[in-house]
Amino acid sequence: MDPNTPILVGVAAFQQKNADFREALEPLAIMERSLRDAAADAGAPSLLARADEILVPKGIWSYSDPGRLLAASLGANSARSVLAEIGVSQQTLLTRACQKISSGEASVVLVTGAEAKYRAQCASRAGSEATETVQQDVEPDVMLLPENEIWSEVESAAGLGMPVGFYAIMDSALRYTQGLSPDEHRTQMAQMYHRFSEVAVANPAAWADESVSAEVIRGPAPGNRMLAFPYTKLHNSQWNVDQGAGLIFCSVAVAEELGIARDRWIFPQAFAESNFMSNVSSRKELGGCPGFRIAGATAMNRAGVGFDEIRLRELYSCFPMAVRSQLHEFGMSGEGDLTVTGGMTFGGGPLNNFVYQATVRMAQLLREQPDEVGLVTTVSGMLTKQGVALWSSRPNPDGWVFDDVTEQVREASDIRDLVAEFDGEATVAGYTVIYLGEQRRGIAVFDLPDGKRTVAYSEDEAIVERMENEECCGQRFQLSAGTFR
Repeated sequence: MDPNTPILVGVAAFQQKNADFREALEPLAIMERSLRDAAADAGAPSLLARADEILVPKGIWSYSDPGRLLAASLGANSARSVLAEIGVSQQTLLTRACQKISSGEASVVLVTGAEAKYRAQCASRAGSEATETVQQDVEPDVMLLPENEIWSEVESAAGLGMPVGFYAIMDSALRYTQGLSPDEHRTQMAQMYHRFSEVAVANPAAWADESVSAEVIRGPAPGNRMLAFPYTKLHNSQWNVDQGAGLIFCSVAVAEELGIARDRWIFPQAFAESNFMSNVSSRKELGGCPGFRIAGATAMNRAGVGFDEIRLRELYSCFPMAVRSQLHEFGMSGEGDLTVTGGMTFGGGPLNNFVYQATVRMAQLLREQPDEVGLVTTVSGMLTKQGVALWSSRPNPDGWVFDDVTEQVREASDIRDLVAEFDGEATVAGYTVIYLGEQRRGIAVFDLPDGKRTVAYSEDEAIVERMENEECCGQRFQLSAGTFR
């Protein structure tokens, strides 16, 4: 085996539910704890001081260079600090870790992330504020930035801003393509997320510890309000959590030198990523995702497996559309469990860190089931970027392989011009109803006669009611000054 083969040797997930915010750990401390636990998991605490890079995705916290703070705490004084801004795929950090080791530029790489939004929430309820280590104006050695903005002024003008609205619109288009009625769609999602809640109960690192019935999830129900039709709160990622994860990658040479037990090794087999960016409303395939179609097929071909051969799966689940899109694009039957964590509603969805929680859980299960291959996927933005990662306790005969499929996805994507306003008749491509307190607003993406797109809204109660009780995709409305009737 190539001595520079990258392997994942140490993993740890951490969470706290301490209502006393003064005693609870801040995000930086959670990251440090997770990395120390990961080193203990590998049976090699000396890995930490040997780190060549420390990779961290940006979170809600305010540290300007958390990797530098971690390096100092862990004794990794020569480590490069890398910070990835929100909008950079979490998968990209895992890919970078493996690339650096495979090329010989690094022999040990640490990946970590954490949030403590529950801690901040507890402090706010107490009329106080949860303090953090102060670090400002310190630049990381490497800053990873996204290429473009993830939504447009046309979408914002109609009232789209929060991700839930965008995903609900895309899901309506996919539902229409699949020939499901709105009621069938809601029932299908409720059943899927009910199963997610049952998986969470079996995951010791999950935030939720009780299953939730499909009827309650389908909602609306007490404690489960509608946010963007047909999505309720329990269809959304739960980010009010205190969770972190630590992953330690090293080369086979380092693992052998340190005597890390072979049964701790998890091999990244094949990764594929697309970083092509487009605004949701400009995508001709409003309910489709060429990025997952291409990245998924590429990774599977490189690893020599098929989607329905894989039993250990974590399909990124920020919203039901993300999961449903992957099933659709991968051609998966949907049978068997689609998550090993319980998903981002029930397992917990720290803003920019969930993929690392999922990878920790996947590594633990692969150690217990060494004949299996594990699938962990990543979404960034509004189903904007896609990542597919295959893991195993056995190496890929071809070694770790990575494919950047960004250009293939760019070529396969039909992007329509998005115009601010249109007067005349147009056809609904996708839609939702946003709940703004006691007010409801219908928002729709429209196909225009000249092939362009626009986004418009309506607050007419009769129209909004209609949008929740019958399929409006494919229907025609009259548009004027950014509204429709």
